[in-house]
Amino acid sequence: MRIPQTNGAPDRPASIPAPRSPSRDAAEAALVEHYPALVRLAHLILSPALGRHRRVLAAHALVQRGLARSRGARAGTDSGGAAPAVPPPRTAEAPEPSAHDWLRARVVRGALRPPLTVSTGVALPKALGLRVFPRAGGTDELALDRALAAAEPATRAALALTALEGLAPSSVIALLHAVGVAAPEQAMDSAARLRANCAPDAAELLRGPEFDPCTVHLRPTDLLGRRRRVRLAALTGVLGLLAGTAVALGREPAPPPQPVVSAAPEDVVPVRVPAERWADTSRVDFTAWPARGERATDADLVRRASAAWKGDSPGAAVSEPPSLLYAGVVDGRNVVLLHTGRTLVRYTESGAGLPRTSLVETRADDSDVTTAAAVVLARAGGRTRYLLAPWITEAGVRDLRKPGAAARSLRITADGATEPVTDTGSRSGPGGCTGVTALQLRSSTRIVEDHAFLLVDLGGLSPTHLTWTPLPSPGSPARRPHEATGPLGLAAWSHSACSLPLLRDSGVRSVNRWEFAAQTLPEHAGRALWICSRADTWEGTGRVDVTVEVPGRAVPVTTVRATAACGRFGQDVLAGTYWSAPTGRRYLLAAGSRRVLGIGAEGAVKAGVRGQVLAVGADTSEPFRLTGHLPGGSSMPGWTARSVEGSG
Repeated sequence: MRIPQTNGAPDRPASIPAPRSPSRDAAEAALVEHYPALVRLAHLILSPALGRHRRVLAAHALVQRGLARSRGARAGTDSGGAAPAVPPPRTAEAPEPSAHDWLRARVVRGALRPPLTVSTGVALPKALGLRVFPRAGGTDELALDRALAAAEPATRAALALTALEGLAPSSVIALLHAVGVAAPEQAMDSAARLRANCAPDAAELLRGPEFDPCTVHLRPTDLLGRRRRVRLAALTGVLGLLAGTAVALGREPAPPPQPVVSAAPEDVVPVRVPAERWADTSRVDFTAWPARGERATDADLVRRASAAWKGDSPGAAVSEPPSLLYAGVVDGRNVVLLHTGRTLVRYTESGAGLPRTSLVETRADDSDVTTAAAVVLARAGGRTRYLLAPWITEAGVRDLRKPGAAARSLRITADGATEPVTDTGSRSGPGGCTGVTALQLRSSTRIVEDHAFLLVDLGGLSPTHLTWTPLPSPGSPARRPHEATGPLGLAAWSHSACSLPLLRDSGVRSVNRWEFAAQTLPEHAGRALWICSRADTWEGTGRVDVTVEVPGRAVPVTTVRATAACGRFGQDVLAGTYWSAPTGRRYLLAAGSRRVLGIGAEGAVKAGVRGQVLAVGADTSEPFRLTGHLPGGSSMPGWTARSVEGSG
């Protein structure tokens, strides 16, 4: 979104004078009245790198600090200095400014400082022995939180000022310019794009309790770690006392022990993430996994895995050290999992004496709470063991072909490893596909509330995330993908489950089943449901499979590779095929997505219709062409494919 300009100049003054300070009474009254809104504003702008606990405290500190400064500010300026005990009298030429606007500008200025300045320059409120954070939200809130974390601070400020404070774009640009933002127009453009990509509206989400730092949950800090630190502090005090006594008696204290370096300088030493990082970060992915497993402290094993990765990966020599996710014994084999920031690495040792080793490395960048929820530790005999993310609190397995059956609870060790899971998708009988096994997982309420999702093993190190987009309601906006754990989502995936094994070993990170159109079949033969299933890979490419589901059958129509269609950046779809009714008469069927206003057919069949669906008699099976008409007079070609026989 661009701000209108007049005579080629931006819609803001060439220079913004420093705002006048309000009176002390006005500032205090404004702070009391608007305190929750100001803290929410500061919390949204502050860098997520502070962590959820420190970010909440810093937001409160910034607002409280703004009032403290107003007491020492000189009337008529925004700089420090001695202030008169009584504010100067107001005149007609210099009316008292809005105290709320003045405080808001100070909060924005303070929150836009670099994270290091905020974390060290503000005396934060104390919460000894406790961690505080806003309540967890749903998937929409989590997606918005991730988008905000990736945005620039000025973009977050522009979004907050428009969505929460209700300021006009020109006022936001003037305020950002006044507090030192170099390119406020660009910040407004970025905020507008972020808001446009958010569904539902960002303002509705930002006003919810998930972004409210004044309504927070309390959790204890690491109790065991706190006890160790207390004991260490006591021991340090005793040693200091003994050292001081030795000096007082004329004896020199013993020199401190020197660190022992056991690894060669060229060795890669993996980093270890704190155990509670996942619960105190807006980046819930593989970077938040702690090191787990009974051999996580086995330096030799971890060093061998790191050396194998370093020798096998061309870019390992110049990359940052990987993080250790797991080191343990799985079915008699040593298994080490590493995360390099861009890839996942699984190192395996097996055999007595000199071990036989294997190394598997796959893309894992841009993972999230679902695609980083599980990793395959080992596969053997059609059974798979997984390591679950630390934020997973419930795990079960289900057969996608049996949507009415309850998920079976899955046993998990203290380290997060599961019992072996039988892959029913690898079995087939006389009737073809007999079942497809999926993991059903639930995230901790510490990061997101009421969030369950499905994963299916398609041969990669990370299982594939399954989602579902139901038919759009008439007149409603486009829907976003839903988790497929509800009755309707499970019923929908029961029809598409047997297509999943076709995607095996192709690096698929997620598959969304999109029901883009429904059609009443001729001759009262029932209803056809048009499906576009999009498989996205870790490499960024996409594959689309279009299917038409007629009574009793789900028949593939066409497959398109390397396309953006049926996804966020390709929401217009049109497809058609021949279909034979139970009477034997042949028809041309076609259907388009919600923005299709009309369909035209040419070639072997010539027809046209207003609306999203077409059904016309066709005594032929020769090729045809489809054209879809879109709003604004534009058009799009349709996909065509082989005939679909009736269900008989």
